Order: sequence, then C-alpha cells, then structure tokens
Amino acid sequence: MLTVPPIAWIGFGIFFLVMLALDLGVFHRRSHVVTFRESLAWTLTWVTLALLFGAGLWKFAGHDKGVEFLTGYLLELSLSADNVFVIAMLFTYFAVPDKYQHKVLLWGVIGAVLMRFAMILGGTALVKEAAWVLYAFGGLLIVAGVKMLANKVEEVEPEKNPLVRIFRKLMPVTKDFHGGSFFVKDGVRWAATPLFVTLLCVEAADLVFAIDSIPAIFSVTLDPFIVFTSNVFAILGLRSLYFLLAKAVHSFRYLKPALGLVLAFAGVKMLVAHTAWKIDNLVALGVVALTLTAGVVASLVHRAPEPKAAEAAAD
Repeated sequence: MLTVPPIAWIGFGIFFLVMLALDLGVFHRRSHVVTFRESLAWTLTWVTLALLFGAGLWKFAGHDKGVEFLTGYLLELSLSADNVFVIAMLFTYFAVPDKYQHKVLLWGVIGAVLMRFAMILGGTALVKEAAWVLYAFGGLLIVAGVKMLANKVEEVEPEKNPLVRIFRKLMPVTKDFHGGSFFVKDGVRWAATPLFVTLLCVEAADLVFAIDSIPAIFSVTLDPFIVFTSNVFAILGLRSLYFLLAKAVHSFRYLKPALGLVLAFAGVKMLVAHTAWKIDNLVALGVVALTLTAGVVASLVHRAPEPKAAEAAAD
C-alpha cells in the first residue's frame, strides 16, 4: 500500500478547490446552455489531467501504482457513464432548463466528493479490520453486474424517494423555478425550489452508484489515495461527460450491458485476488477498455431507433 505524505493530500485538495473556483468564478459565472463543443473541450481537459496525474504516479511511485490509478480511473469513469442515464431522466422529470443544469451538476460534484471521501476512508478501514468484507464486496458486484446485464428500463420516480418526502415535510417547495436559485423567500419564510429538489435526487443517485463503484475499485487497489483521486477525476469529468452524451444516451443501447460485464468482472477479480487465478491489474485495464469499446462500437453499428420513431411504430 502506498503511504503518501500529508502534503500529497493537501496538494490534491488545493488542485480540486482551484478547479472548482475556476469553474464557478470564471468559466460558468453566468448560467448558460453548455454547447457540445464546450463539453467536448472540458471532457478532453479532464481526461488529459487524469492521464498526466497517472503518468506522475507511474514516474514517482512506480509502474504498479500508475497502472492501479489508470485502471481505477477507467473503471470509475465508465461506471459514471451510467449516472448520465439517470441524471438525464431526472432533468427531464423535473423539466430543468438547460442553462441551469450545469449548476446542479457542479454542486452535485461537491456533495459527491465529500460523500465518497467518507465512504472510501470507512471502506478501507473496514477492509483492513475484516478482510472477508472484500469477498462480500465481490459478491455484491457480481449481483449488480447481472442486474445491469438485464438492461431493464429504470423508472425515475423522485416523488417516491424517501429523502425527497422527508425534505418536503421539513421545508416547503415552490411549484416553479426561480431562475438558478435553490432557495427563495416565500412570504415570511424560506422555501426550496424544484432545482434544489433535483439536486437532492442527483446526490441520492450518486450514493446508490457509489455503493457499486467504490467496491469495484477496491478490486484494483486498497490504497485510499489512489481510490480517492481516481474517483475525484471521474466525478469531475462526469459533468462534461453528461453534456457530451445526454442528447444521445438512447443511442448507446449496449453500453449498459457492457458496464454490467465490467462490474461482474471486477467482482470476480476481487473474489480470486488471493488465489492462483489472481488477475493482474494490467490485464484488468485491457479487459475493461476492450469491453467498453465493444459496447460503444456495437451501439454505433446497431443503432437504437429514435424515441419518436419507436413511438410512431408502436402506434
């Protein structure tokens, strides 16, 4: 396990805060509709930064740690793609205007990073005290992968979400949006807007996905620094990835089954980690990359019918 000095954690924390400050105060100071070109540029930026970080680990911490980060990052980035499907459905359900979607995702990222930091520290401590937990995680990943392979259409019903129900009992929620505000003063008291309820649902969705993605990266490494940094880079890239893929999520019909295979593979890798059939991380990196590539290529070759065309055919 790589034990990094506190300065490494501090340095990465500063990097994270600087990037958020640039995002909030410079590039997205005013709400606007994120264009395809802008989302593509940001996606390439985050991928490049992640690869440079991985190259730095490779050089200063060794080949194995570099491979661990790159494998973990690809795994987390690919699993975050499944978030895109759910986020797109949430934005559609709440009819969130395009120009305010970036704000929801940005604050969603901040909440997700804090939440995953706590889960990663808790998970690594738990595994350290009870190694058998890894086998439980492995079984959980296989079950999750099989469910995803079924490729069932997910129903998004935020109003049935326990978190949303509790919040509505504690604070009133306005019927309409009030610009990009999360809260407004309704008479003598404050009320939340549908934009904040959307943010709650996005955070709840990330918690559900974290239950799968964090055990998945434990199949690659137990180093908390690598687990955390790979998660952060994947989460930071999720916003631009959303705007890049949101308009065409229906076209990637085989991506979700591919993600199911990746999860199941991570589960198997975890279960055989202490046997003669142990799977090397470099092999895992190749398997994950090939599986995702196959899912994307198959989706492009065998395109799903456009939603309107499909509805017309059904009628």
